[in-house]
Amino acid sequence: MSVKIEPSWNEHLKDEFEKPYFTNLTNFVRQEYASTTVYPPGSQIFNAFDNCPFDDVEVVILGQDPYHEPRQAHGLCFSVQDGVPFPPSLLNIFKEIHADLGKPMPTSGDLSRWARQGVLLLNATLTVRAHQAGSHQNKGWETFTDAVIHRLAEQRDGLVFILWGAYAQKKGAFINPQKHLVLKSPHPSPLSAHRGFFGNHHFSLANDYLRKQGKREIDW
Repeated sequence: MSVKIEPSWNEHLKDEFEKPYFTNLTNFVRQEYASTTVYPPGSQIFNAFDNCPFDDVEVVILGQDPYHEPRQAHGLCFSVQDGVPFPPSLLNIFKEIHADLGKPMPTSGDLSRWARQGVLLLNATLTVRAHQAGSHQNKGWETFTDAVIHRLAEQRDGLVFILWGAYAQKKGAFINPQKHLVLKSPHPSPLSAHRGFFGNHHFSLANDYLRKQGKREIDW
């Protein structure tokens, strides 16, 4: 099966593309795009990978579902396209960066700038029907993104995994904290941010860890 994804990821994931679940997933997703409005645009489904090759990954942030309203989703978790108002969770992320690192509020919610520095912004599910949160869950994407996390956790050393909320923490439960830095806190959603997301210092902790390994810090 031909999957249009960045070459290094294609090499590491080619076994997945040949499995029956991925064939079924591909058929489902193609039918959805042909029959209804789906986000992100088809060319951006693998944007997280295309912006951050396998060997360039230094930090992994796990999200759950793409945004499901127009002009928001573009294949990077928590990120929105340039010029789109910040969704509440993204606004809270920027507030924590300001509190943690003193950085001013950015003018754009496009996090491609993080991806190009080695931050894999990975949603558990990579597509969604317009206006229907969770509509593409349990179709195979979670199996695929589990494989992505396993490849990174097993084949790379000294990565930072940022797990916000119970869903991400469950998905990343197998990651070896002796081999990687695993940062956990409540989700940045307004429903939970005040229960421990604010003040988690994840951005400075990630940079401290990278710096101690002689790696370049992320310009958050």
